[in-house]
Amino acid sequence: MLAPSYKRTTLCQPLSIEIEDFGKVFTAPNIYHFIAFSSLRESFRTLMAVSSCARVFPSFECRSDPDFSRPEIPSYGEKSNFFSGKAAAAGYGLSSLIFRFPPNFVRQLSNKARRNCSNIGVAQVVAASWSNNQQTSGLTPAAKAVDAAASAAMAPVEVETGVEEVVAAVKNSCCNGENVQLEDSPHVKYASFLNSDGSIAIHAGERLGRGIVTDAITTPVVNTSAYFFKKTSELIDFKEKRRASFEYGRYGNPTTIVAEEKISALEGAESTLLMASGMCASTVMLLALVPAGGHIVTTTDCYRKTRIFIETILPKMGITATVIDPADIGALETALEKNKVTLFFTESPTNPFLRCVDIERVSKLCHEKGALVVIDGTFATPLNQKALALGADIVLHSATKYIAGHNDVLAGSISGSDKLISVVRNLHHILGGALNPNAAYLIIRGMKTLHLRIQQQNSTALRMAEILEAHPKIRHVYYPGLTSHPEHYIAKKQMNGFGGVVSFEVDGDLLRTAKFVDALQIPYIAPSFGGCESIVDQPAIMSYWDLSQSDRAKYGIMDNLVRFSFGVEDFEDLKADILQALDII
Repeated sequence: MLAPSYKRTTLCQPLSIEIEDFGKVFTAPNIYHFIAFSSLRESFRTLMAVSSCARVFPSFECRSDPDFSRPEIPSYGEKSNFFSGKAAAAGYGLSSLIFRFPPNFVRQLSNKARRNCSNIGVAQVVAASWSNNQQTSGLTPAAKAVDAAASAAMAPVEVETGVEEVVAAVKNSCCNGENVQLEDSPHVKYASFLNSDGSIAIHAGERLGRGIVTDAITTPVVNTSAYFFKKTSELIDFKEKRRASFEYGRYGNPTTIVAEEKISALEGAESTLLMASGMCASTVMLLALVPAGGHIVTTTDCYRKTRIFIETILPKMGITATVIDPADIGALETALEKNKVTLFFTESPTNPFLRCVDIERVSKLCHEKGALVVIDGTFATPLNQKALALGADIVLHSATKYIAGHNDVLAGSISGSDKLISVVRNLHHILGGALNPNAAYLIIRGMKTLHLRIQQQNSTALRMAEILEAHPKIRHVYYPGLTSHPEHYIAKKQMNGFGGVVSFEVDGDLLRTAKFVDALQIPYIAPSFGGCESIVDQPAIMSYWDLSQSDRAKYGIMDNLVRFSFGVEDFEDLKADILQALDII
């Protein structure tokens, strides 16, 4: 019978295993490979029962040597000083399996094992790397010195046997020193088999591998504040940018990265950064990209807290602003000529009047003058509008709204080029505002139904806008899908759908409008929008009640204005509810 040969080893010594069928010696760079190879024999029966593995590796063959046995390995979580004395002399943990590996085995198994946390997938990669790649990645002098010092202090070695050590073997064997959790995770291309935004929203960041080793369909939540390094040499490699890894919870989280990759895939962005709220994303972005003494251009119709930040906080840093009408291209050209503009920032559609900016034209004008263009696309969503494709440099979202879509998350995102997002990320790491990984999980969950929700909300909002526009108790309707909207031609050109929010003015005063709102039975009276539940609010009361009526009017906020966010309820139910409320007034 053929059997592998072995040598006694310590943690930092190589282990030679020779299998005559292969005609060569395979060398494991450390003891973790030894442990992983040991687990392969008992894992193999399960491996062959997994249909997905069988499909990926149809040419995998194996036979066992009945005369070669393996002592028991201590169970997961136990510690064993088993590299000294009789255990090592007995060939502790060697497998009796002999394998023939098909071509590209390492590459195939590396991709597979990234999605598996079991010893099966891990041992596969380790065994494959032995047979196809006997050279380990080189260390720098600093890392070698640390390793040498560590080796001298490790005789005998106490090793915890279990999943962590096996995963460490994968990191060292199949990824050339890079953390397997991050391998190939960014910028995955889905166009080859995912042709619609709906499919991308479901599978991006997950289907082709993610930064979490698991075979679960759903991405797990990684609740941790920090990440550890097994050796100081690993930490040095990370600090000197030869090794990809996480470090501290404020700087990144595997669950959050999956959500970021989904948004990047939908927006066509190189990079996305998620933060604790939409306002956090807006303020950190402005602070990071606009220098002290810089000048920005923004629009009259926008979220009030954004306006407050621009008008009261940025001037403390010497940053000034020009405010223009969203459709006033002439005013933009004038501002670009008179000022050294750093950045143009607007919502499109805007809040609450749903005004639309010609993103392509604005981007061209701003770029000619060296100014960046940032579009808050919260009301549009990545499904209805592709701001980056239209020329914008950054697209921002309050992910609290449509992206998460269930009224249970606070989050904000910015997407764009690696270069720009990295600048914002560096400041974000200083200021904090990190997204909780549980919130990231809810965003991932919510995005899987994003296209279904947006289809329903687009349809309901357009149909109700048309009904409201024709109703005698409604003075005016603001919705970019209507031909009466001042920027309908722009919206039609750059949007696939017009969103789920409709603003309108009731024929009446503050109290009559409030009576209409109170008569509604389905929507909640609340701030926010974009969730499954319909929400209604009277902006004069909800957002501007601290201002006088005349001051509210300066921003176009009339007492009879209503903002209605349509959820995913049945259209006929919503229609009946709105019409009965109008009948009451």
